[in-house]
Amino acid sequence: MMNLYSGTTCPFSHRCRIVLFEKGMDFQVIDVDMFNKPEDLAVINPHNRVPVLVERDLVLYEPNIINEYIDERFPHPQLMPADPIMRARARQLLSGMEREIFSFIEPIEKNIKAADKARQEIAARLTELTPIFSKQKFMLGDDFSMLDVAVAPLLWRLDHYGIDLGKAAAPLMKYAERIFSRQGFIDALTPSEKAMRK
Repeated sequence: MMNLYSGTTCPFSHRCRIVLFEKGMDFQVIDVDMFNKPEDLAVINPHNRVPVLVERDLVLYEPNIINEYIDERFPHPQLMPADPIMRARARQLLSGMEREIFSFIEPIEKNIKAADKARQEIAARLTELTPIFSKQKFMLGDDFSMLDVAVAPLLWRLDHYGIDLGKAAAPLMKYAERIFSRQGFIDALTPSEKAMRK
């Protein structure tokens, strides 16, 4: 059985939980208190961070790698495009999102000096994505994909992080509601995450 060490408020762990629930497979989530991490976490992950996926002798600890492994191992429903060209584009977009959006989450969560600038960067990048959702249902078209999985936890946390996108982002917020209504997303929420939105 797969075990996922998952932070109860960690947006990167949230991504992995969404994929596991979307697949409807057999797994166990081991909740990790981010302020009181278990000692065995540092043993299985040299970075002492979550998420960590453990399956027999396999230990994975990068959210995108964990999610692609799950997607390849349990191909239904497929979350990465089947076509190699589209899959490469999806990976490139994910990599760009890591650099240009998700890298700014840490300063906000740690509430350091750079937090306000990080909020502005996230708001600007998300607003740039908005026009996509005037034309299509999800990031890559009509099908829910790994890109939607990646951005969903951030969209869920916008108010919690103090990020205001304004009226121009209305299509993006409608897209967010579509994701939030998916059963896999609902099932993946921890009680702490549910409390982030009224």
